[in-house]
Amino acid sequence: MPKSVRIVPKTVSGDRQTITFVLAIGSVRQTCRLETTFRTQNQAFSYLHKYRTEFERVARARLARGEVDDGVIHLTML
Repeated sequence: MPKSVRIVPKTVSGDRQTITFVLAIGSVRQTCRLETTFRTQNQAFSYLHKYRTEFERVARARLARGEVDDGVIHLTML
């Protein structure tokens, strides 16, 4: 995994899992949160790893457009 992304688990109650990761853009670190419909944390992590490049691209585009909510870029499943 590239050094530009750091993944941190975040527990959410219910059937949905949320994965929080940090996107490195030069010297800036941007927190991103991916909300999934998976029941387990392992399934959500696997999904994030599988589509990591696409999520990074979407997160960078949203940051460029200023779509940041309370310092966090919110992402949903592809």
